[in-house]
Amino acid sequence: MAENNNNNNRTEDGQGGYEDVCIICHRPESKAGRMFKLPNNICVCDDCMHKTMDTMSQYNFPGMMPPFYDFGAMTNQTSEGKAPVSGETDSRTETVIETDKPDETDKREQDKPKKAVNQGIPNISFINLADLQNIGSVPNRQKIKKKKEGEQTKPIIDIKDIPAPHKIKAQLDEYVVGQEHAKKVISVAVYNHYKRVATGTMDDIEIEKSNMLMIGPTGCGKTYLVKTLAKLLDVPLAIADATSLTEAGYIGDDIESVVTKLLAAADNDVEKAESGIVFIDEIDKIAKKKNTNSRDVSGESVQQGLLKLLEGAEIEVPVGANSKNAMVPLATVNTKNILFICGGAFPGLEEVIKQRLSKQTGIGYQAELKDRFDKDKNIHNRVTVEDVRKYGMIPEFIGRLPILFTLDGLNKEALVKILKEPKNAILKQYQKLLELDEVKLEFDESSLEAIAEKALKRETGARALRALIEEFMLDIMYEIPKDDNIGRVTITREYIEGKGGPVIDIRSNSVQRIEELNEVKED
Repeated sequence: MAENNNNNNRTEDGQGGYEDVCIICHRPESKAGRMFKLPNNICVCDDCMHKTMDTMSQYNFPGMMPPFYDFGAMTNQTSEGKAPVSGETDSRTETVIETDKPDETDKREQDKPKKAVNQGIPNISFINLADLQNIGSVPNRQKIKKKKEGEQTKPIIDIKDIPAPHKIKAQLDEYVVGQEHAKKVISVAVYNHYKRVATGTMDDIEIEKSNMLMIGPTGCGKTYLVKTLAKLLDVPLAIADATSLTEAGYIGDDIESVVTKLLAAADNDVEKAESGIVFIDEIDKIAKKKNTNSRDVSGESVQQGLLKLLEGAEIEVPVGANSKNAMVPLATVNTKNILFICGGAFPGLEEVIKQRLSKQTGIGYQAELKDRFDKDKNIHNRVTVEDVRKYGMIPEFIGRLPILFTLDGLNKEALVKILKEPKNAILKQYQKLLELDEVKLEFDESSLEAIAEKALKRETGARALRALIEEFMLDIMYEIPKDDNIGRVTITREYIEGKGGPVIDIRSNSVQRIEELNEVKED
C-alpha cells in the first residue's frame, strides 16, 4: 500500500518529469528503485531505509522501535494501509502511563499529538521532520529526466531528417566565410555519424565513429564552426576546455566532466545527450611534456583518460557537478554515439612540419632551400599524423580521431568578407544598432580594407576585427544620440587611419527646416 501511495505521489509531485533522488545515497529513482516519501519533499530509497532501521534496531529503547520500524507510520499510514482516525489510539505508536488522577489523564490526552513518541526516555529527543525546511529539495540541474511509464522510446534522430552533406555545407556557408575544405570534411563526417546513430547497423556491419581533429591558427573559426553546426542540427552541444582537465584525484576538472556538460546541455536527458556533440577546445595543451621528471597529470594522463570516452563506453558521470562525490547523484551515459570534435592551434607545429620537409633538401643548383617554407602561412595544410605524434600526442589518442583536417589562416580578402557577408556580420550588428536611433550606417570599401590591414598586424585572426571596430565606433555611438538631425554616417578610410572624420549627412526635413528659418530671419 505504501508503494502505491508512492506511485501516486510520483505523478503528482510537480517535479516536471525529473526522477526522485535519495537524500542519503543520492542515487536516482531509476537505480535505487522505489522511494519512500517523507514530509518536506524528502525521499529515501528502500536500501537506505532498511539500513537505517537495522542500525536503529541495535538500540532497544522501550517504546521507540515499534513506531520507527513501521514503514506505514513513516508515510503517515498504519500497517493496514489506513491513516489513523481522529480519536483512535494506536498501541504501537504511543506509550500510555496509567495514573489514578483523572485530571492529569485528561490533560495528557489533549497534549498527545504535540508530545514526542518516546516519553519514557529522559534526555533523548529525535528530529522532527516538520522542522526541516527544504532539506529534501534538490535543484533540477542535479536531477535526471524521468522516462514516462509505458511510453515507447522514439529515436532521437530520424534518418529522413538528416540533411545531405551539400545542404549542411550550404547552411554553413551562410555563417562561415572561407574554409571550404574544412566545411566539406565536417559536413560529410557529421552526415555519416548521424546515419550511424539513426540506423545502428547496416546489414549487420557496425559503423565506427567519425571523431575529428581540427588544426588551425587562432581566430580562424574552429569554435565558431562547431557552434554553427550544432545550432543547424539542433543537437546538444558541450564545449569543454582541455586546459582545466587533470587526472582523477588531482585539483582540476575530472575527465568525466566533459560528458557532464553535455548532459546539462541536454536538460539531464540521458537519451538526448547520448546523440550530442562534444567539442574539446585547446586540445594541444594536453600534449606530453618533454624533458620533465614530474608526473604529467594534465598532459599524457588526460589523453589516456579520454581514450575510453572517444572510443565509446558506459561511464558514471556526476549530475550537476564537475567531480564525483557523495553529495551528487550519478548517471550512466554511453558515449558510443557521441561525436567528439577536438580542436587546437598547435603553436610550434609548423616547426615540426618544416623539420620533416627540410630532410628532402640537398646540395646543388636544383636543391631545395631550408628556408623555402618560412613564408608559407598555410603550412598547417601539410600536417600528417606523424607530425602530431611528434608534437606530443600519444598514438592511441590520435588513432581514435580518424579524421584529421586543417583550417586556413585568414588573409585580407577573407577578413573583408567576414566583416560584411555572414548573416550576423559585425557591420550588420552595428547597422542594426544605429537603425534603432533612425540613423543609417555605411562603410566605404576602402575603409573595410583598412580595418582588415590593421587586423592582420595583430595576428589574432577574426577576433581582432571586433576589437578594432569597438575602438573607432566608440565616439560615433556616443555622439549620435545627442543630435536628432543626423540621418546617415559614412565610415571612410581616412577616419580608420586617424587622418579625418566620418561623413555625416543631415536629414532632408532638417535641411528644409533650416532653410525656412533662414528665410524668416531675412524677412
